[in-house]
This record gives sequence, structure tokens and C-alpha cells, in this order.
Amino acid sequence: MTMSKDLIAASATPLILSILSHGDGYGYDIIQKVHTLSDGEMQWADGMLYPILHRLEKKELVESYWGTAESGRKRKYYRLRQSGLKELKAQQKNWHNLHTWLQQLEGGAVCSN
Repeated sequence: MTMSKDLIAASATPLILSILSHGDGYGYDIIQKVHTLSDGEMQWADGMLYPILHRLEKKELVESYWGTAESGRKRKYYRLRQSGLKELKAQQKNWHNLHTWLQQLEGGAVCSN
């Protein structure tokens, strides 16, 4: 089953923040981690990831720096800032609440009028 574009878009920020909470990363690395984590169900492209990273950087949730890969090539890395960790925790709580509500509805816990 293919994930909807809406769900992919809605989950992008918390996924990126969560990945960066485990250590600094660069674009291709983040894309590969999402691919692996989702067992290939989420197919991210550079054109989707980089605008989000730039937005997160503008909001001061992540910061970037230039580093050198093992191959000697320059690479832009991203790291989570303290404000990004705070935002991640807030988003995790929101997603947990949503999951709980969906589980309740699945179990038949619906208020009748």
C-alpha cells in the first residue's frame, strides 16, 4: 500500500527531527534512513527534503555546517538544536495522541449523539 502524499508531508518534520536527534546527518543519509525505516514505503527525493531542511534551519530548529566526507568531498551536514529537540518532543506527543485516538475509534470508543 502506497502512503498518501498528505501523510508523507505531515510526517516529514518529526521524522527529520527524530533522525537528527540520533546524530548529525546530510541529505542523502536522511533520505536513506527514511527509506530503510519505512521498509521502502516512503520515497523521498532531494526536491522534497531540502526545502524542509531549509525551513527548519530558518526556524532555528536545526543548523547546518560544511564537513568533508571520507571520499574527500565537501558535504553539508545538519544537526538538531536544543529548540529542535523541544519541537520534536511536542510533535511526538501530538502524534502519540493522534495514534491513541485512532486506536480508540478502531476499538469502537465513539461518542454517540
